[in-house]
Amino acid sequence: MDVVVTLEQFKLACSKLKEPVGLVPTMGFLHAGHLSLVKRAQLEVASVVVSIFVNPAQFGPHEDLAKYPRDLKRDLHLLESAGVDLVWTPTNEVIYPLGYQTWVNVDEVSKPLEGAMRPGHFRGVATVVAKLFNAVQPQRAYFGQKDAQQAVVIRQMSQDLDFPVEIVVCPITREPDGLAMSSRNVYLSKKERKAASVLSRALFQAKAAFEQGERDASQLRKRVQEVIETEPLVKLQYISCANPDTLQELEGVVDRALLSLAVIVGKTRLIDNILL
Repeated sequence: MDVVVTLEQFKLACSKLKEPVGLVPTMGFLHAGHLSLVKRAQLEVASVVVSIFVNPAQFGPHEDLAKYPRDLKRDLHLLESAGVDLVWTPTNEVIYPLGYQTWVNVDEVSKPLEGAMRPGHFRGVATVVAKLFNAVQPQRAYFGQKDAQQAVVIRQMSQDLDFPVEIVVCPITREPDGLAMSSRNVYLSKKERKAASVLSRALFQAKAAFEQGERDASQLRKRVQEVIETEPLVKLQYISCANPDTLQELEGVVDRALLSLAVIVGKTRLIDNILL
């Protein structure tokens, strides 16, 4: 497994890879969810590239950039064990050199949900992913369904800017109690970790109601809210029942939807979603 830092080293290493190439962008502190993306890529492409970069441009001024968990040595061991071909670990200066001033804005699908809660977040996401696509020039790129809006934003950006890359969105990897795997779960205390299982419980109860015939968007949101409110340690930020492609909020009868939510557990912000 090759590990490189500079853009020049990385482009040279990419030029030697067998095609098709698959890219798995990450911010490190890897867990089984990230590795499931690697495994999916290995089934579909000849070479797998993983990037590890905690992107400062997608963090707001009061968010957790400084304390975001990092363990590069462990990450590289996991990726080598998984059989990854190439890992890029650029510094901030490599991605955003002195004088950097170009940003990618994906307008409508960036506005609701996470976009409303975290202004500027998706500008940072879209910009760094565009730079990764240019550097790697992959045939496929792999993202997790847990960050559902991110996947929609990246798919829209790729379509609008004519990136010749297929966006592959892979299922959420969950803990045994249903909690979606996330690098931020490490912030949770034992009590908070136990309480956090209410997120998936709420979503799966709403899904069960949907499958039993409940099709009203407001009632589905209400089902989620009622379950979340049984857990006093969890503070609700939003619940959404939206069109999975446009992320526009739905009302009345729905036949397909992205049901998603964001909460605060202690000092940790968590998101989760389910497709109906």
